[in-house]
Amino acid sequence: MNAQTEYVHIAGPTGLLEVARDRPVVRTGQAVGQVVIAHPHPLFGGTMHNKVVQTLARAFLQQGWETVRFNFRGVEKSDGVHDNGVGEQGDMLAVIQALACTGPLCLAGFSFGGFVAAAALATCHAQGRDVQHAVLVGVAASRFDVPVVPTDWFERVLVVHGEADDTVPLSAAMDWARPQRLPVTVVPEVGHFFHGQLPLLKSLVVRHVRAPDFDASTSPVAC
Repeated sequence: MNAQTEYVHIAGPTGLLEVARDRPVVRTGQAVGQVVIAHPHPLFGGTMHNKVVQTLARAFLQQGWETVRFNFRGVEKSDGVHDNGVGEQGDMLAVIQALACTGPLCLAGFSFGGFVAAAALATCHAQGRDVQHAVLVGVAASRFDVPVVPTDWFERVLVVHGEADDTVPLSAAMDWARPQRLPVTVVPEVGHFFHGQLPLLKSLVVRHVRAPDFDASTSPVAC
């Protein structure tokens, strides 16, 4: 994402996973916490370098969060082969366990990555792992069985969808959200990849995650 991006590998369920970490410039010298971000579908060119994924990362960085992007199994320098969203859930949980196992945590994802992030959110909730914020953009509700959002975490979750999305129709996202009564932020006349509207997407995320001054006593530590 920039010259300061740190590239590392962590152990995943089927081999090594490639990870990119970016640390914010903060006056306290400590990040607010860590956000793990999942990328779109690997079989359609999705990687951690996707522009929407980078936009999510920049929004969190601006608010003092350390960002953790990663490539799913079989993508670029990550080992393994695509597993149609099943194994990829394990990939994201492995990244969380390796690099964000304590301290404040956020989850985010775009498209296929939104589905995987929603699954990770449900797992964290079931396991008692607190998640401060989640951002699901263009979540692939027309292609995958996206888990419901825990009702007691509704205020922590931002769902954003383009009105003109022709990859994941808005109607599919609403069919997923409606039974839950989960709010969805709809951006008018915008397609799946938010062409020309990435600054607006960034501002929506910044507004969602903006928080009071961070208490350093809850700073994340190395796992």
